[in-house]
Parts: sequence; structure tokens; C-alpha cells
Amino acid sequence: MEKVISGIQQIGIGIPDVYKATDWYRKYFGMDIKVFEDAATAELMLPYTGGKSHDRTAILSLNMKGGGGFEIWQYTSRTPQPAEFDLMMGDLGINCGKIKSIDVAKTFEEMTEAGLNVITPLEKNPAGDFIFFVKDLYGNIWQVVKGREFFKKKTPSTTGGVVGAVIGSTDIEKTRTLYSDVLGYDEVVYDETGNFADYSGLPGGDETYRRVLLRHSKPREGGFSQMFGPTEIELIEVKEREPRKIFKDRFWGDLGFIHLCFDIQGMDALEKDLESHGFPFTVDSANSFDMGEAAGRFTYVEDPDGTLIEFVETHKVPIMKKIGWYIDMTKRDPRKNLPNWMIGALRFSRMK
Repeated sequence: MEKVISGIQQIGIGIPDVYKATDWYRKYFGMDIKVFEDAATAELMLPYTGGKSHDRTAILSLNMKGGGGFEIWQYTSRTPQPAEFDLMMGDLGINCGKIKSIDVAKTFEEMTEAGLNVITPLEKNPAGDFIFFVKDLYGNIWQVVKGREFFKKKTPSTTGGVVGAVIGSTDIEKTRTLYSDVLGYDEVVYDETGNFADYSGLPGGDETYRRVLLRHSKPREGGFSQMFGPTEIELIEVKEREPRKIFKDRFWGDLGFIHLCFDIQGMDALEKDLESHGFPFTVDSANSFDMGEAAGRFTYVEDPDGTLIEFVETHKVPIMKKIGWYIDMTKRDPRKNLPNWMIGALRFSRMK
């Protein structure tokens, strides 16, 4: 089977209270569809957890406007640790998650009126689109951008799910080997170096950066591709200081953005493609993992600066848990979309 990338499935967020965070994201970001909740021991991430297994609880939530989900992740056998320094834009790792909005100006107004920690003004990015940045209840920074497609428009929130990430890099051309050559982000929306008005208010936002916004020129294919929709990766390179690794001397799963995850089919073909470009798997579940209500195979690679990218080949996914309705993705054409009515049934898993 050839590789099929359906889109960004989720962004992983290490937090200290999985239930408090899930409720906050439901209330303020509209992430109100619970796909699964699972408490177990993370046994396969030993390269990133000090060589020891640790217990954790994870909840995956989605937004019916579309976009990727939030994998809200909490250690339960240890206290998750913050960085020992103040994180700044351009540090190495995921700087910000990107979520889409049906109306960015309206979302800015709503979040401001709700008392959220909106840290930048409503401002245009180098592409001429209005954006802004907001911190969540644990200080993680999210960029709100204009959505290009929506799975459902009539939902309680003006925001949708994850459409990408801002990732720090020391060498953007080298980093594009992974994101452009393998993952298909081949379209350069902008490539500019300087000081940027839309960064005003961000930590380190007054410094000089090279910013490269990448999108995929070809539409994604596969079961959930219409739900995930088009996505983007923004690579940034700070010019006037040495960037630090966001997870230096910490574990995967500690506080902050822990990975960006792509939904794929054809893991073996993807592995060959990654290896040919110098990105071997650092973690591979090999056989199907089971997270209680979902199952599949997962793998990880590191980008050139150590940012963790996860790939999940979904084998089983819940559609309507109340009646025990699950989809076996292994028996479907990997390039064929699931029917919209079928994905739409996820609304019956809405949290209130």
C-alpha cells in the first residue's frame, strides 16, 4: 500500500489536569466531541520518558467545524514539569498551535469579552489575513487563523479545530526536507524576514525572524480528510539569538505542545519514504495499539531540530459509542473519504 496522508489528526498537549483542560477547551475553543478517553501506561515512548514507563490519562476531542483534534495528555504517575526557562518564539519545538475560525474578527471579540488571555492585537500576517494569538488556561499559545474549509458551519463556536502549527527551526531549508518533500507541504505562501506587527505581544515578538508559511498544493485524501481539511505549517527562524529546545531536560508528556500528529494509511510505505530522506522512526508500536475506544499503529520521527512528529494509521475508530458502532478502516479504500453523514454521527459524542 502506498502512503496516504489524510491530514493533521491532532496536536498533543501535556497539561496538569486532563479534565479541567478538556472542559476549558470545550467551553472556549468548541472542542466538544470526545472521541476517546483512556488511562494506561505509556510503555513505548521510553526514548522520551527517561527510559521508564509512566502512567497517563489521555482524552481526544474534536470540533465539528473540522480540523484536527486535541490530544489532552496528563501524567498520573509523576508530576508533569514546565520548562526551566521562559519560552520564546523561535525556540525549537512547537511554538503555537493553529486553530481556524469562521470569522477571525468575531472570534477575537468573543474571546476578549470572555476574558481570555488574548496576547496580541487583531493584525494581518504577511499573507494579508487577520490573525491573533491567545493563551489557554495553562499558558500554551494558540494562533487563530482564517479557516479555508469547514466540515460543519453551524456549531456552537466560531472556532474549529487544529489546522497546523508554528514550529521553531535552526535551518528552514533543511527542515523542509521533512515537511515539504515527505509530508507534502510544497506550496510557499510567504517567505519573509524582518520584524512583524502580528507578533507584537508575543514572547520575543519584537525580534527579527524568518517566517515561511507552507501549505499542501494537493488536497488530502483518505477516510477523515474532509473532516481534517487543508492544513499549514509555519516554520520560523529567530535571527538574533540562539534558540533553545523547548523540551530540553524534560520528558515527552511534560507541559506544553508535545507532538503534531498526522493521520495516515500505508505506514510501511511512509517508513521507506521517511528513511530515504533521513528520518527513521524513533518509536514504532509495530502491531495495533488499543486505546479502549480506538486502535491503530503509531510511530514517531524527529524533525531536524528534534520536534516530535507522530503518525497514526487508524485501524478502528468509534463513530457512535453508545450503540457500539465502530469503523474498521483496514477494510476500506485508503484514498476514499468516509461519507459525511457517517462522520457527522460523531456529534452524538458531544460533551455538554
